Amino acid sequence: MARYTGPTNKLFRNYGVKDLSNRKLTVSMRQTASGQHGAVRKKLSEYAIHLNEKQKIRHTYLVSEKQFAKYYHEAARRKGVTGTILLQILESRLDNVLFRAGFGITRKQSRQIVNHGHILVNGKKVDIPSYLLKAGDVVTIKSRSVDFLKNVIGMIDMACAPAWMTIDKDALKIVFDRIPEREELDPEFKEQLVIEYYSK
Repeated sequence: MARYTGPTNKLFRNYGVKDLSNRKLTVSMRQTASGQHGAVRKKLSEYAIHLNEKQKIRHTYLVSEKQFAKYYHEAARRKGVTGTILLQILESRLDNVLFRAGFGITRKQSRQIVNHGHILVNGKKVDIPSYLLKAGDVVTIKSRSVDFLKNVIGMIDMACAPAWMTIDKDALKIVFDRIPEREELDPEFKEQLVIEYYSK
């Protein structure tokens, strides 16, 4: 099955991190892995450490294994630091931009908003969550969807809006100003481990 539909809290507990794709998660998670033997400390192999980091990033952005590998190979093809480019590609996804801008409580909700045809990019309807935005792209909401989106946004704290996009909450408009720099992205990600995973 391509898409994981189980409990995400359990998934992220196994990686020892908070679910970064969910704004609703306020209760602190247990420090142990899920399951009957989760409290038993196991020494991870080098391969397991690399695999866990890849899975952590992949599940955070809700990307399939095939998509993630495609993004890695695209990042490796471009000039620059492969790990940073990989994260920049993931951050440029339309569903992620909506989530970062506060137009969705979770990344799953942001993906659903795109899938249901509520979003316009540069005035054209886009219903593909993996659509990659470029610098200068303008994201707006279809007129019929305004009331629905305002209800969603009303439940979200917009104080931590990213510096690489301009957000007009009243007009329900996002301008994707630029690609974010590495220091502006999640410090919990160790993308070098992902590069080592694919290099083997």
